[in-house]
Amino acid sequence: MTGEHSRKSHYARPLDMRRGRVEMAHGGGGRAMSQLIDELFRGAFDHPALQQGDDCAVLEQPNGRLVMATDSHVVSPLFFPGGDIGSLAVHGTVNDVVTSGAKPLWLSAGFILEEGFPLADLKRIVDSMAAAARDAGVVIVTGDTKVVERGHGDGVFINTTGVGVLDEGLDLSGSRARPGDAILVNGFLGDHGVAIMASRENLEFSTSIRSDSASLQDLVATMTAAAPEIHCLRDPTRGGLAATLNEIARQSGVGVTIREADIPVREEVDAACELLGLDPLYVANEGKIVAFCPAESAPLLLETMRAHPLGQDAAIIGEVVGDPNGFVEMETAFGGRRKVDWIAGEQLPRIC
Repeated sequence: MTGEHSRKSHYARPLDMRRGRVEMAHGGGGRAMSQLIDELFRGAFDHPALQQGDDCAVLEQPNGRLVMATDSHVVSPLFFPGGDIGSLAVHGTVNDVVTSGAKPLWLSAGFILEEGFPLADLKRIVDSMAAAARDAGVVIVTGDTKVVERGHGDGVFINTTGVGVLDEGLDLSGSRARPGDAILVNGFLGDHGVAIMASRENLEFSTSIRSDSASLQDLVATMTAAAPEIHCLRDPTRGGLAATLNEIARQSGVGVTIREADIPVREEVDAACELLGLDPLYVANEGKIVAFCPAESAPLLLETMRAHPLGQDAAIIGEVVGDPNGFVEMETAFGGRRKVDWIAGEQLPRIC
């Protein structure tokens, strides 16, 4: 998608969305590329700024501070229980924006397509992406399309950049965690990563495990309205809860203690992790938020989260402690303690 092309014009025949495939010409800047943009992308991502056809989007400046985040999505497989790369591309970037407390407004979308990729699958991805954007209350206002030779990609890669607006008075950062803070999470961990792994390896479980991929903007808005004194929000994606806690401990110069018995993990996810040799603490999520807040605010924040559809299984899982070494430790279900360190290498590749 790019503004270098004119508005929709007459083509000899429409794209064959059922049997057609991506061709090198679809990224060549000519008539074929213009047709792909007009018949697929413009129709799905309908917004005046996009329809204008320029190289950029001209947008009205909102009141407040601007927040910007970008993310590239290379998940494999492209379609998985609970979502696909299209909805994931929206959710991932929207959630990065909302961890600041901002309201997400606009997205850009950059597609890298592999020659030979079925147009039917591309349409399915684009339609899913458009639906996720509508549900999140954001609009896709600009984008780009590139095509690489067969064998030089993996179907589809998507980059999204999000812009939101942050009201005065909110100051959320990974550097603001303080000793005594309570740590909360809005629900079960590990669903997304295990759903991806199960799909990739064609594993079958007695209970279907679905990705938790979702946009968290409404949940976060509810949380910050109820407890504006929240110190930090973070979505535990790659590296899971373990990486998130270590990042924040390092940023803030504090330690973290969590309780294994209080961390919500589905039985089937726990069983799948045991089968696959994974630790749920390190498995990625795409619809979860970790919150750090003063201990006295934790009961109200927990009640607020549990009243929201995306927070019904929220829990207080630990607290921040004074520790200049920035260690993260877990009280195990057997009464011992163990260090929760950074993951060594990549436990679960291509999950976002």
